[in-house]
Amino acid sequence: MSDPKPIEVFYWPTPNGWKITIMLEECGLPYVVRPVHIGKGEQFREEFLAIAPNNKIPAIIDPDGPGGEPISIFESGAILRYLGDKSGQFYPRDERQRVAVDEWLFWQVAGLGPMAGQAHHFRIYAPEKIPYAIDRFTAEVERLYTVLDRRLSQHAYLAGEDYTIADIASFGWVKLWDRQGIDIERFPAIKRWLMAIKARPAVQRALAIGADGRKRGEQDG
Repeated sequence: MSDPKPIEVFYWPTPNGWKITIMLEECGLPYVVRPVHIGKGEQFREEFLAIAPNNKIPAIIDPDGPGGEPISIFESGAILRYLGDKSGQFYPRDERQRVAVDEWLFWQVAGLGPMAGQAHHFRIYAPEKIPYAIDRFTAEVERLYTVLDRRLSQHAYLAGEDYTIADIASFGWVKLWDRQGIDIERFPAIKRWLMAIKARPAVQRALAIGADGRKRGEQDG
């Protein structure tokens, strides 16, 4: 039997990109990285648009998709769920446990990621410093950290006592807490959770991928 063909990962080292390399490293699935240099606008190329209609990384092509046919997937949350189902890891089969994972996964993709991204933009990248925007998005990120810290003071991980795709989704954004104007010492449960995830060998391998290509001043996404 031939070895499985690797999953193609269209990637740049950002919080959303890290989600997918972390998941693949954790699951031990074979993959190959296809860099999409967002600082150079490569996400707007027609060949990338064909698999990522929102012009955002990450995206994947799995040559061994459902029914043995290739499938392309965009949006990090959808990719994480797909990989969880494919591998049988970090995305529980039990319906109650899966609902808990989905709650916190969607909390990240709908709230934490967009709000942290706006905080990064207005605090760091915007050519004009707009106090209202900085204050608004920094305050909302701090509120979300309060929600997260409360949850993690009650459970080891976001969906309960087991590490799941919900944690993988949030980790990359929370890792950049200083860019968001957050004092991490105010959130001890988050700090404990961050340290536990950073210590995982798969996470360390994933964060190293393409790290030398990420330049200071590049926007996150």
